[in-house]
Amino acid sequence: MAIGVTLFIVGVLIALIWILIEMKRLRHKTFAIFLITLILFTYFSFTYVAKKNDVQLGSVSGLLNGGKLYFSWLGSLFGNVKSITGYATDLDWQENNKTKGGG
Repeated sequence: MAIGVTLFIVGVLIALIWILIEMKRLRHKTFAIFLITLILFTYFSFTYVAKKNDVQLGSVSGLLNGGKLYFSWLGSLFGNVKSITGYATDLDWQENNKTKGGG
């Protein structure tokens, strides 16, 4: 039931952001999409980390522990993305399918 209430609150936040930004029309539409994506990413990733590590979110200490685990997970995620990007930029992206003998 708590997940349903949380999803409702997230949905209301998304709707409010969308309505407020649409008042400004197309000028800020990209920013609204970014905020919505950020909210959804944060919600689903925090839920994933909390469930995987069996975090009890009913107490303040549980919330603090969940926050520490989440930010640790987020830091390792960005570290992995940095490593993958570094490996991709170090690859030889030249075309290697040339035939020998010129022809």
